[in-house]
Amino acid sequence: MNREEIFSPVTDIDLNRLRRLRLLARMMDTAIRVPGTNIRLGADSILGLLPVAGDAGGALIGLYIVNEARRLGVPSYKLARMISNVALDGLVGSVPLVGDVFDVYFKSHRRNVKIILDHFGMPETD
Repeated sequence: MNREEIFSPVTDIDLNRLRRLRLLARMMDTAIRVPGTNIRLGADSILGLLPVAGDAGGALIGLYIVNEARRLGVPSYKLARMISNVALDGLVGSVPLVGDVFDVYFKSHRRNVKIILDHFGMPETD
């Protein structure tokens, strides 16, 4: 066992939590590739087609990711950036048609998980 393993700020429980967050963000933002293109979309883009409820559901999942980041010890200035990503996604996403296109490209869940992974010095895989 080397020194980095002993003093690692990320425990096995935290690693499991990070894996779940990474999987959730992938499912919400990039689970499906549109055939013949490099465009990827996920449940957030599909839920966004439902007026109000779809964008609210996506925002709740985004806030869950922010809360997990808080529990993991991510600093408040990074949490604020994450909340602004969720708010922007929720606000612009609620605009008919424009919001649906925005959801395909903005990918707030992936952005927020990347902030968490960057904080712990972990690579974003996938």
